[in-house]
Amino acid sequence: MVIFLTDDQGTLDAGCYGSNYLRTPHIDELAATGVRFTQAYAHSFCCPARAALLTGRHPQRSGVNAWLQGNMGDPEKGVNMALEEVTLAEVMKGAGYRTALFGKWHLGAHRDHGPTRQGFDEFFGIRGGFIDNHKHYFLQGDGHYDLYEGTRQVRAKGMYFPELVEERAIKFLDRNKNRPFFIFLALNTPHYPEQPLEKHLKLFKNLEEPLRTYAAFMSTTDDSVGRVVGKLEALDLRRRTIIIFMSDNGHQSYQSYDFFQVKVDGHASGFPKGHRFSSGDGPNDGGGNTGKWAGHKGTFLEGGIRVPAIISYPAKLPSGKVRKQAVTAMDWYPTLLELCGIKPPAAKLDGRSLLGVIRDGAAPSPHPALYFQWQNKWAMREGDWKLIRHKGPRETAKERFTLHNLADEQPEVRDYAKEKPEKVRHLMEMHLRWQEDVFSK
Repeated sequence: MVIFLTDDQGTLDAGCYGSNYLRTPHIDELAATGVRFTQAYAHSFCCPARAALLTGRHPQRSGVNAWLQGNMGDPEKGVNMALEEVTLAEVMKGAGYRTALFGKWHLGAHRDHGPTRQGFDEFFGIRGGFIDNHKHYFLQGDGHYDLYEGTRQVRAKGMYFPELVEERAIKFLDRNKNRPFFIFLALNTPHYPEQPLEKHLKLFKNLEEPLRTYAAFMSTTDDSVGRVVGKLEALDLRRRTIIIFMSDNGHQSYQSYDFFQVKVDGHASGFPKGHRFSSGDGPNDGGGNTGKWAGHKGTFLEGGIRVPAIISYPAKLPSGKVRKQAVTAMDWYPTLLELCGIKPPAAKLDGRSLLGVIRDGAAPSPHPALYFQWQNKWAMREGDWKLIRHKGPRETAKERFTLHNLADEQPEVRDYAKEKPEKVRHLMEMHLRWQEDVFSK
């Protein structure tokens, strides 16, 4: 079993989702040999999406409702995902699978937490949010080094991080080809800093920015998928290996340009003040494609939370099918356990098995309502109606509500809140009941 989780890949950013300028043959092949979802939801940011996928539960249940500790070297313990959570890795390990996470964790970097404390036999990658792919330093604030084997720091200056991750996954497959395995390949691409391989930049020399660098980085991402899937094929494991592909949230928008640069002298990475987080002169304003959907990473508009998602398992599941039902990152947990014949843990799961939807395009979505929250902001959807609460992280911040209908020709452009106060009240009451549930101990 392999889960590919890409980082900041936009809602429609793959050839199989209709992109006419990206080159993603390996992702497209997963869709051709599997089931592609057009209404799949992760979250608005990295941390809650990863918690949802690994626990099968709303992130708030595991204490993930704000940024988690990103530096293992911090003298004080920050916020980390609760160790009491029974992760997918823990369940698979208990069933005899060899488990590994290669890539990005971002659920709390403290030494007493992390992947190897929550079910992964092996971990190689970054414990925090992002790094420069060549120097391996986190670039915000004063910066810190972030490349680890478990809790042991690894020095690999000049070595390209995405390739290091691919190589670790390939070696893991060689070692474990004769036993059940679970790889969580949490890619850090196409998240900033935008540092695609030069060969991919050359492919898009005729594209203008911001599309050129983003398109190239998506090709680099696709190559990572292709190398690992190619190894499965070489080992004659492809047909009987469950592969899931998904993004953690929508594409990044660089509306606050100054945010994406080194702001201090003497930065730990050695980069000078003013260095921008990209391979060229500066970050490009997105590049992701949402089609008719509004929004981007960090918003609860569809472009922030609706993501590409595919499951491919040729031995037992349909191939070349498309499903329009609403599904979530939480659903992979119970779906995989059912496919593998493994009993779920005693913890209450918010995800639902998707096998009915996967096998029958007419089956209803297992989610009559969808809920998302990050700090003081939240959104909930029932049918085509979505209510969004806009509020800053401080409790004293002002709040406002917007109401949208996803069936509109231009969804989430018109605000119906003043026209339909009864709908606003109804959705607020639903959210309050949900909030009382997920924040209760």
